[in-house]
Amino acid sequence: MPDPQRHIAHLDLDAFFVEVECLHDPSLRGKALIVGGSRERGVVTTCSYEARRFGVRSAMPMARAVQLCPHATVLPGSRGEYSRYSRWVTDIISASAPLFEKASIDEFYIDLTGMDRFHDPLEWTIGLRQRITEETGLPISFGLASNKMVAKIATGEAKPNGYLRVPPGQEAGFLAPLPVGAIPGV
Repeated sequence: MPDPQRHIAHLDLDAFFVEVECLHDPSLRGKALIVGGSRERGVVTTCSYEARRFGVRSAMPMARAVQLCPHATVLPGSRGEYSRYSRWVTDIISASAPLFEKASIDEFYIDLTGMDRFHDPLEWTIGLRQRITEETGLPISFGLASNKMVAKIATGEAKPNGYLRVPPGQEAGFLAPLPVGAIPGV
């Protein structure tokens, strides 16, 4: 008997720390925001898409980020709140998903292999994404593919706040036009 077709969903909360900050202070929404150290020290933990337009990226030295986007609002972050929201999302996923892995505070993999006998994996994941957004107020993107790496890359292509399915057998066609840097770890 052949192995079942694999269906792996990768879910990633978009600009997670920024979005939590905006839930607590809606006046921040739509602004260039950088979460991390002070304006002079540390590194960027995450930033809003408005700051990314100026070249700001996660793990960038804060001094460089402020040079690129001097009008940005720099926030030190609220670790306890990030953990609370992460647990909330984890609880929603664990109550719904047959098998999942929490890869980081804002990133999850769900193995939906075999679910296609009962539900369309894409429609099921769309429903889960909608539930997470409705209950928490957080935007989340996902990729659905036959393996974790392609699902993660698909999520990156779907951001912000979108989703992308790479049908089985179409992985090479999906990956071919992407830059090599789109592959995690490269």
